[in-house]
Amino acid sequence: MSPKYIGSIDQGTSSSRFLVFNSSGEIVTSYQSEYQNDYPNPGWVQKDPNEILSSVTGSIERAVSNLETQGDSVSDIVAVGLTNQRETTIAFSIETGEPLTDAIIWSDIRTSDIVSRLVAKDPGVQKVCGLPIATYFSATKMIWMLENVPAVQEAASKGTLRFGNVDTWLIYKLTGKFVTDVTNASRTMLMDIHTLKWSKENCDFFGINPDFLPEIKSSSEVYGVITSGPLAGIPIAGDLGDQQAATVGQLCFSAGEAKNTYGTGCFMLFNTGESPIFSKNGLLTTVAYQLGPNEKPSYALEGSIAVAGSAIQWLRDKLGIINSAPEINVLAQSVEDNGGVYFVTAFSGLFAPYWRDDARGCIVGLTQFASRGHIARATLESVCFQTRDILEAMNKDSGTKLSLLRVDGGMTNSDLAMQIQSDILGIKVVRPEMRETTAFGAAIAAGLAVGFWKSKEDVISQVRDTEFCPRINEETRETMLKGWKSAVEKSLNSV
Repeated sequence: MSPKYIGSIDQGTSSSRFLVFNSSGEIVTSYQSEYQNDYPNPGWVQKDPNEILSSVTGSIERAVSNLETQGDSVSDIVAVGLTNQRETTIAFSIETGEPLTDAIIWSDIRTSDIVSRLVAKDPGVQKVCGLPIATYFSATKMIWMLENVPAVQEAASKGTLRFGNVDTWLIYKLTGKFVTDVTNASRTMLMDIHTLKWSKENCDFFGINPDFLPEIKSSSEVYGVITSGPLAGIPIAGDLGDQQAATVGQLCFSAGEAKNTYGTGCFMLFNTGESPIFSKNGLLTTVAYQLGPNEKPSYALEGSIAVAGSAIQWLRDKLGIINSAPEINVLAQSVEDNGGVYFVTAFSGLFAPYWRDDARGCIVGLTQFASRGHIARATLESVCFQTRDILEAMNKDSGTKLSLLRVDGGMTNSDLAMQIQSDILGIKVVRPEMRETTAFGAAIAAGLAVGFWKSKEDVISQVRDTEFCPRINEETRETMLKGWKSAVEKSLNSV
């Protein structure tokens, strides 16, 4: 009997999941474990790496139990793919296998002073790695640990220090192998985006010993075999950062295709094919995927929004104007428009195309007419406006005007949000029926590595979509955009 299933670990910023897919790309079973990050100081976001690991292993155990309850066997899983929150940086000891400090989460901005220091003497980091020097990426987090954590300093002096993103940590703990893939490595500022190797030039500039960094592999090959737990004996064979995994899961395999993922943050990737394009408009150049060690990589332009779904959580948990995330749609639909209210959700600065660490969240245009409904609608619109900013930059860099955007992630469950997105972009927005594209992308990479699927074409089957088309005219759209740009200006120079 041929293998039946592919497993997928989806480790995100606020939850970990394990999903099982069949060869038709359908979810057989899944389990999700949520957790809270820690915020010990303004702008700091961190988490115990062992708690991240526990959320993963716990999800695996519950999902496998569900699978067996359904009458299937764990032996039906032929391989496991992994996708992870990117840039989140973990330091651990190769001697003990234990973390040396909390993981610094991707949205953390404690390294602002380090960034200012490095930008002043930048010899041209971006031309090597495709990324600007920013708090977002892993290298500055590594520097902060080396400068501020005695346990990290001691391990560095002993040569037992190891750095990695979340994928490296999980693969190491599950299989004992110290590896990463090209998509995660491309988020560190330390990899040469042309050679797909650690750059001596950039490692020297940031002061990071490459001996402390994992071996870089393709996104689709066997990295190691899981050594314990219900998946013992099953190989991990796919590894992609979450946004690249969503690009694969959306089947954006051709140059000129783009997707946007709405999660805790929001991330748009535009496939540029086998050659990297360096942005002149504030976007990132990154590796989209490399589906096999002998395959050529595909590159992408990327624009990131720091706050998307987390703004809805903020309305729920901090302001208390909604009791559950879906309630925002009810509130937002209670008003015809934003009533002149704009919400710039720059809780930790603005990412592409602005790259302003000094921006902070602000709600502007408040009058006595404004209600909870207007604030709810402005929250949804804030993500859509920032997506528009990124799309404009991508159109300029690529020389191609996109006419369609593929979307996925939790916020796409809202028909209202996706209609607003289409209205603000002025183009068609396409949402797949199967929304778990990030986890599916990791499953595809693993499945291709072990022959579960024979080729990318074998993966592509008939996909049912929901399409959203613009319903407002250009004059209305331009008025809304003018209000948004004015609100963004008010958010700047806030620290």
